[in-house]
Amino acid sequence: MIYDLDGLLIDSEPCWRRAEMEVLSSVGVPLTAERGLETTGLRLDEAVAYWAVRYPWTTVSHEEVVHRILQRVLALLAEQVPLKPGVRESLAAVRRAELRVAVASSSPLRLIEGALERVGLRSEFEQVVSAESERFGKPHPGVYLTAAKRLGVSPEECLALEDSVNGVLAATGAGMRCIAVPERLPVVDPRFSHANAVIRSLLELSEDLLRQVAA
Repeated sequence: MIYDLDGLLIDSEPCWRRAEMEVLSSVGVPLTAERGLETTGLRLDEAVAYWAVRYPWTTVSHEEVVHRILQRVLALLAEQVPLKPGVRESLAAVRRAELRVAVASSSPLRLIEGALERVGLRSEFEQVVSAESERFGKPHPGVYLTAAKRLGVSPEECLALEDSVNGVLAATGAGMRCIAVPERLPVVDPRFSHANAVIRSLLELSEDLLRQVAA
């Protein structure tokens, strides 16, 4: 079982959205909360590049914008790292199903590790993999393929949990089965249909569902 992090395990999306709006607005990008959804699930440098194409700036480098956003997110998460509903219950169901557990996230490794340590969950995960070391972030399947390799299993033996379309596409593109837990309901993006199942929250993750999806 491979979990995403942001928006699935922890409710960090508001922190990302706030940091991106603050920093990008300072370089002239008129980013709104609604438009911020366009880059959900992307790696931070790719999200910054996405907005740079649409609203070019010359005041600071793209790398500096990435750095400022990350620092702001880290500061916000230092204040609080709220768990999403059902996280601990889902992990219990996964353990009862005797599945090994990993994390594959677009976030930088130090943010993933720090967030998991802060909520006392780091020991739950055998492997923690960041897309920052991949050539491409999600929706490219690289981070999921690396997670499977580190677990020593084939991608076809893995089941992913994702909250974003980009994450679903990354997991299924790697050849994994996927359960989607969309952050926004009702689901309006047809691309969520690539997932093998869609649930409203991790509270709905049961051993029966795991068996059905794995069948």
